[in-house]
Amino acid sequence: MEFRWNPREHWALARYALKWAALSVPLSAVVGSACALFLWSLDKATRYRWDHPNALFALPAAGVALGLVYHFFGKGSEGGNNLILEEIHEPGGGVPRRMAPLILVGTLVTHLFGGSAGREGTAVQMGGSIAGAFSRLLPVSAHDRRTLLMAGMAAGFGGVFGTPLAGAIFALEVLAIGKLSYEALIPCLIAAIGGDFACTAWGIRHTDYHLAALVGGGPSDGSSWVNGLLLLKVAVASVAFGLASVLFSELAHGAHAVFRKIVPWPYLRPALGGGLVIAMVYAFGTRDYLGLGVTSPDPSAVTILSSFQAGGAGDFSWLWKILFTVVTLSSGFKGGEVTPLFFIGAALGNALSRWLGAPVELFAALGFVAVFAGATNTPLACTIMAIELFGPVHAVYYAVACYLAYLFSGHTGIYLSQRIGISKTGLEGSGVSDTLRSKRDRRRP
Repeated sequence: MEFRWNPREHWALARYALKWAALSVPLSAVVGSACALFLWSLDKATRYRWDHPNALFALPAAGVALGLVYHFFGKGSEGGNNLILEEIHEPGGGVPRRMAPLILVGTLVTHLFGGSAGREGTAVQMGGSIAGAFSRLLPVSAHDRRTLLMAGMAAGFGGVFGTPLAGAIFALEVLAIGKLSYEALIPCLIAAIGGDFACTAWGIRHTDYHLAALVGGGPSDGSSWVNGLLLLKVAVASVAFGLASVLFSELAHGAHAVFRKIVPWPYLRPALGGGLVIAMVYAFGTRDYLGLGVTSPDPSAVTILSSFQAGGAGDFSWLWKILFTVVTLSSGFKGGEVTPLFFIGAALGNALSRWLGAPVELFAALGFVAVFAGATNTPLACTIMAIELFGPVHAVYYAVACYLAYLFSGHTGIYLSQRIGISKTGLEGSGVSDTLRSKRDRRRP
């Protein structure tokens, strides 16, 4: 038996790991700390809005002020997450340093006055902006600069949600549909773990989601167990989750175009959007769909957490959250889409559990991750996120929900700069530079 070993290769691998540990650890410490500051500030802003409900009436004016700040000081920062994806694919002018403070303040303003938005976009943009600043301070190559941007995204995602494994995979998976950039696996893993560690070291605690260990019977030791009939119901629901992600993405892109057409001046669009949000509050007679929607001081309100309980969401709560979020973000307010997608998915899962006669907690959890998977085209990251948030017992159901939702979302998504690496059906090809934006443009009637 021959034993062949090349010590030089393993020495090179060791140097690679040490290099990226040296780069990713300080980056993740800064990004994780920024996430902690953001989450702490976001909690204060949300509580202020709860205590001062009349702050909602200042939403249009606050939006205009925010629009003016971006108009005069935010040059190059308006692209948000799409800008980071474009910079990773084709390095150009870099990610502006000003993006981090602007998106932080912008998101807090949105939530302070009642806009419906999330937090993932803020964390990822802060991570990308801080990583861009790091790359300018260090003598790194263009390839390493690209990897640093991915690590910054991973650190932001892992820190803001408390899901480091999902954060690492998300940064690799979101770049191109059907392909994973394994070249950045180690840097992203180190950064995501470091971002989560730094965030929690500041005393930040993430939402605890409880999911019962057993579904309709099964082994008493809590090991994985699959019921055939329940799996069929999960598959049916997963199609609905995928279609809901299409509805959200297409309404968001379409509404953005409508706002641009009606109001040519970007800094004035939030005035119209803010006015529409106020009008919808009174039309629907509820404030349940403002802000993050994770929790509420009103025990009867529809929230993400209430969606895990029987009767905790109405049949169309998911649709109303789509409308509030689309109007808020498409008119120019800042924030992410992911937490609203969690709300939409959990509320839709709650409704589907009644229609299909399935466990409420499980279907809320499936919708939570599956609508996100369809809207971002990241089924693997979302499956891992479900395991991190809800435990591994129902991993088979998580995977089925995320991958079917991903399939039935088609070539749509919230990130139009996302590339199509491999067609979902395998029946059509795509060019190396084909993006969801170009794909969507070709679908225009």
